[in-house]
Amino acid sequence: MCLAIPGQVVELIDEERRLARVSVAGVRRTVNIALLDGTDVALSNGDWVLIHVGFAISRVDETEALATLRLLEQMGAEYQQELHEIRTSAME
Repeated sequence: MCLAIPGQVVELIDEERRLARVSVAGVRRTVNIALLDGTDVALSNGDWVLIHVGFAISRVDETEALATLRLLEQMGAEYQQELHEIRTSAME
């Protein structure tokens, strides 16, 4: 199962390649933010995004992000598997 998991932008690391460092459940990963280009407000540190297969697919507010994380945690094994995949993969 592939889930979209909320993560918080820690830093924008490569403007040309559209990469940002995002914290997902305490794990920092590099994700592509190009799918968010063209939105009204530029992405910045502290923003929350939904991450799916190494891409930020949408911006979400903090309330929605935290509620989604609580819901995902209730999924148990599926959520733990997704976190394991995040920990063991990297997009550099």
